[in-house]
Formats: sequence, structure tokens, C-alpha cells
Amino acid sequence: MNKLLVTLFAGIVCSATLFADFARVEMGAGAWQNTPKGFSSYTSSGITYYDVSTEKEETNPYVWLLIKHPIPVVPNLRLEYVDITTKGLANGTFKNFTAVNANTQLDLTQYDIIPYYNILDNTAWITLDLGLDIKLLDTSYQADGVTINGVTTSYNDTTMLPIPLVYTRVRFEIPGTNIGLEGDAKYISYSDSTIYDVRVKVDYTLDFIPVIQPAVEIGYRKQKYDIDEDDLDAKLNMEFSGVYAGMMLRF
Repeated sequence: MNKLLVTLFAGIVCSATLFADFARVEMGAGAWQNTPKGFSSYTSSGITYYDVSTEKEETNPYVWLLIKHPIPVVPNLRLEYVDITTKGLANGTFKNFTAVNANTQLDLTQYDIIPYYNILDNTAWITLDLGLDIKLLDTSYQADGVTINGVTTSYNDTTMLPIPLVYTRVRFEIPGTNIGLEGDAKYISYSDSTIYDVRVKVDYTLDFIPVIQPAVEIGYRKQKYDIDEDDLDAKLNMEFSGVYAGMMLRF
């Protein structure tokens, strides 16, 4: 995490130095306190493996970087990172192992690459961005105390999945104050499956430093993964929601 923050900060310093004609560069980092809930299942030969989330609350780090430039035909860029972990309890048969009240852990590390166009740029204090989010979902699943060929052991599996989502962001600057109200959404729906990631927040900018302006942000975030396709034996219905807070820097 520390290496990631250092890398992002170094990237911002280089961007501000080498590309002085950028209209704006922003970055932020903080913590998201979310409550996971839901389940995953897998059915094969009439036998169902069922894993239900037992996590009450998790606090996970997040980092984001925004680069806006004055070239109209080239999209602007927003990068995001968040790492979610949830624990569960599993029963049934999955692939080559059997679980009876097995403790599980699901890690969802997310890298969002968002090229977007700035439709309104603080026009009548309103900003509107539209774009495409490529969410790289790096998943890691572990089940402890399962039985494989009569032996009690652990099962581990990892996979990387790219997910395209429509992206929109709306921001309103309250006139005469340093307060901003903002909301963004990433969304895709196909057949019986829906994935979305939405946020609303308020932030306050400290403008006593002319070049680098620090700010604080606090908001609410909700993610939903509802995957239920007829041609898939596996199903996923997970939700993560809760408040987040962090610091920002504006260049």
C-alpha cells in the first residue's frame, strides 16, 4: 500500500512538472468502511456448493488519481484502486473438494481505468463527465478445512477478470464556499446479471496554498455483483456498502 501511494504521488509530481498545460491533476486516498453481505454458489450433477458471507464489517484502503488536459479529442483519465476482503462459511461440493462449515475468504482487488470526456467543466458550477470504466477484478478465493481425496487441506484459486462499465460523474460546486457535492456511477447489465459501483460524497478544499490545494472528502459507496447466467453453473450475489473518508490534493 505504501509503495502504491508513493508511486501515485511521484506520478503526479512528474505530470505537474512535464505537462504544465494540464488543466487539473487530483489525487486522493482514504479508507472505506463497508459491510459485505451475500452469497456465491456452484451447482454440478445436482449437488450445490454454497458460500455465504459472515463478515460484519471491513475497512479497506482506496486510492484514486484524476488527470484532465485541454486537448478536446483525447479523453481524460481517472485511475482507481480498492481492495475488498470478506469472510464466509461454505458447505457442499465444489470442483474436487467437499466443504462442511469451511471457513472461506474472498479478496476482490480492483483496478479501474477510466478514460472519460468532460462534457461540462464547472459550467454554472456544474461538472459532468461521461466515459468508460475498465474494471480489472483480481479475485482470490481460499477455503480452509476442506476435504480433497479424503485429506483435510485448503483450496486456493485466483483469476483476473476485465469488466467494462459505463461511467458518469456529476459535481456541483456550492457558490461562495469551498464545498463540493459529487456523485459517480459505473454500471453494466446484461441478461440476468448486473454490476454497479456508485458513490456520493461531499468535500471541502483548503485554499490557503496556491499551487497544491489539500482537501478532505467523506461519502457513501455501494458495490453490487449480481451474476446469474443460464449457461453458468456458478452464481454470485454480493453487495458491499458503507461510508468512506480520505484526503485529497488538487494541483
